[in-house]
Amino acid sequence: MTVHPVPGTVPAVVAVCVTVCVAACAAYLSAAARLRRRGDDWPWRRDCAFVAGGAVLVWGWCGWVPGGPFTAHSVRHLLVAMAGPVLLVVARPLTLALRALPPGGPRRGVLRAAHSAPVRWLLCPPVAAVVDIGGLWLLYRTELLSHAHHHPALSGAVDLHMPAAGLLFSFAVCQADPVRRGWGLPLRAATLLAAGAAHAVLAKSLYATGPPGTRFEAHDLRLGAQVMYYGGDAVDVALALVLAVQWYAATGRRHARTTARSGYGAGPAGSGGRRLRETTRSRP
Repeated sequence: MTVHPVPGTVPAVVAVCVTVCVAACAAYLSAAARLRRRGDDWPWRRDCAFVAGGAVLVWGWCGWVPGGPFTAHSVRHLLVAMAGPVLLVVARPLTLALRALPPGGPRRGVLRAAHSAPVRWLLCPPVAAVVDIGGLWLLYRTELLSHAHHHPALSGAVDLHMPAAGLLFSFAVCQADPVRRGWGLPLRAATLLAAGAAHAVLAKSLYATGPPGTRFEAHDLRLGAQVMYYGGDAVDVALALVLAVQWYAATGRRHARTTARSGYGAGPAGSGGRRLRETTRSRP
């Protein structure tokens, strides 16, 4: 069994996805170049991350991957639903768009959408985790994958859901872009831990029993489950590193504010420090 059994229908969906992905990469690079031309700073590593994410998605959709049918499907799942979205999100595309757009209607529209209540609740980490990991459990532990084998429209919907859910989850966990009243680091970290555990349990269950209504060779099924298990752990570690960097930066900012309030910083808050130095100099 393969994931895309009907030629001419699902490949059309893939072609649309690839076109959108290439256009997004071109728009990102163009906006970054516009910032640099006007003298603004935009790290090159973000350009590399976004382009790498787009390349991973394109490869997952239409590139060659090794292994049998289920192993190849697991590799594609790892690229399209996990690795690619993380690379796109850490490049902070929303921040770039807000900085590149001129003041006016389009920029206000993007801000209004990013700050809307539906987007806030959709980016609630537990909600995003249910959409992403819950969708995978529905796909692999029900007959949905078997039905997608026979219904091209359903297969195309699955192809669209995987990257969309992966982007939603990565955005909700990282929250590197500005959204109104972002969710706290403890909730995001706990959600990442729970989602990683649920994904690992799903992979282990597939190692023992394939998706209902499907038949794969035993070695193919087990190898695909291992790819899903260890590959998922690697992506979760990458997300955890993003959270660790954010925690480190937030701790540094809190320490700087505390130091300034204690009277040893610059400006009005540093008047106590100046008095201490003057007293020291006045001693015989």
